[in-house]
Amino acid sequence: MRPFWFAVQGIVHAARTERNMRIHLIASLLVVVFAIWLDTTTMENLLLFGWIILVISLELLNTAVERTVDLVTRDVRPLAKQAKDVAAGAVLVASVGAAVTALVIYLPYLLALV
Repeated sequence: MRPFWFAVQGIVHAARTERNMRIHLIASLLVVVFAIWLDTTTMENLLLFGWIILVISLELLNTAVERTVDLVTRDVRPLAKQAKDVAAGAVLVASVGAAVTALVIYLPYLLALV
């Protein structure tokens, strides 16, 4: 049971200390609100939920990479910068994929309301 609580502590720490994590959590909440409001299908909800999980997971890994690099060196080193940039890039790619998927799912519902 202790490993579970360690993991929860890591998630809470990231949410408290990382601005981008808070942004992703707010965006996730908005996705859920829109899904409820627009009454999306189960399959659409599963796709959206999968993207939410992927983006949050990658943001947690990005935070871990940043912390690890900072632990190893505080100097400005090209490899340290590349490690951080690549981890951030993974989050960006997933975030864009999530946004495009949400747009494709929500746009027909929103157009039907107009």
